Amino acid sequence: MKTKIFCDIAEINTIKKFNKKKIVDGFTTNPSLMRKAGAKDYRSYSKKILNVCKNKPVSLEVFADNYADMRSQALQINTWAKNVYVKIPVVNSKGKFMGKIIRELNSKNIKLNITAVYTSYQTKKILKYLNKKTNVIISIFAGRAADTGKDPIPEFKKSITLAKKYKNVQILWASVREPYNYIQAKELGCHIITVPPAIIEKIEKFGKSFNQLTIETVKAFLNDSKKSKFKI
Repeated sequence: MKTKIFCDIAEINTIKKFNKKKIVDGFTTNPSLMRKAGAKDYRSYSKKILNVCKNKPVSLEVFADNYADMRSQALQINTWAKNVYVKIPVVNSKGKFMGKIIRELNSKNIKLNITAVYTSYQTKKILKYLNKKTNVIISIFAGRAADTGKDPIPEFKKSITLAKKYKNVQILWASVREPYNYIQAKELGCHIITVPPAIIEKIEKFGKSFNQLTIETVKAFLNDSKKSKFKI
């Protein structure tokens, strides 16, 4: 099974560049990336992204923290384009499970990306609220878990096994930290991995031998020593 690569970015010019790459199968954003990109009006900025990326899936996240506002935002975001996946956090900021809104949107055939997931227990809870026909992505945050000293791999294995009963559900490796995460995601059988642009460019260069890497490393050290005119 191919592990699809989504580009994790909200900056318009970068999206224009990476939308042309065959290696990129879609895009994911979040409110933090939108802020970093300089977005002021969420609707108009999102539509600029969708105007660039018309054929590949684009995940756009709600930023409300209660059911009513989250529902309102999700229904609006869903109308912006056919390739939109509405991103819903698995819980709100108070830790309340968002099962009610997940079930409602899923029953309305709205494509969802359930985000900020860390455990197979959360995956199991989400699956109970889903039908078996409307496309859903479950984004598990590997890097952020590993940053705290926790191994995310067992949670992925369990989540992937649980999701096998749902042909409409894809497991996504989120919060990438290094290019090798792509290899790990493929070996696990993740359907998708979402990757920052700089790491996608490194993945494109996969294939160098250890001998090549050794020579390149030594040359880099040598060149820097010459530029600094080091002497002993």
